[in-house]
Amino acid sequence: MPLLEQVLEKNPETVKLVFKNMPLRFHKFADPSARAALAAFKQDKFWEFHDELFGAEKLSNELINNIAVKLNLDIAQFNNDMNSPEIKQMISKDLQDAQKAGVTGTPTIFVNGKKLKDRSPAGFQAMIDQELKGR
Repeated sequence: MPLLEQVLEKNPETVKLVFKNMPLRFHKFADPSARAALAAFKQDKFWEFHDELFGAEKLSNELINNIAVKLNLDIAQFNNDMNSPEIKQMISKDLQDAQKAGVTGTPTIFVNGKKLKDRSPAGFQAMIDQELKGR
């Protein structure tokens, strides 16, 4: 089971996962993939789309379209949303937030606004427990 799923399963009442996009400029399909996942979000399929993208060996426009079909998305709405100013603005905001937070690479994980250094299950849990004590 992936680390984030383990953390959520162990802390169902106290942890909320928030995903922010940071498409790297040098990666040809980072921006289209981020826009596609957010377009899927508009149809309540963000995580399914995200998981398909991250499970793929190689990103492409064809892959993005195939995932949309596989998830039974409304393709016309998906394409419209993917290219909408709203989606582009969401990504721009995420990039600004990342810059303000000092994020220099992906993935970067924060717990309650503090950068997680020890990405082991135990390290993750220790930081969560520490933050919960400080409430």
